[in-house]
Amino acid sequence: MTTPRLNRRLLLEAPQRLSDGAGGYVETWQALGTVWAQITPRSGRETAQPIAAMSKMSYRILVRGAPVGDAQRPAPDQRFREGERLFTIQAVAENDANGRFLTCFATEEVAV
Repeated sequence: MTTPRLNRRLLLEAPQRLSDGAGGYVETWQALGTVWAQITPRSGRETAQPIAAMSKMSYRILVRGAPVGDAQRPAPDQRFREGERLFTIQAVAENDANGRFLTCFATEEVAV
């Protein structure tokens, strides 16, 4: 296995629900920390939406491993942020038998 090139700095964020004072909630995003990653594009497509067409691209994002339960370990429904770009995490798996790296399967949606 070749050593991954972790050359992209990403902010890991988790959804957080806050009370809106009227019995409901507002969803915000809480920063969990910065990770270094290797981002590899997988596939993409364009879909028609009622308001505008959407470009949906999937990525394989490789990050350093972290123990289960650690705040630095990505999880599904969290996201990575790189400036204005947002990568929603769908799944996370160990990349190697030793758990040194994690593979995150993520998507980015952009209005066209």
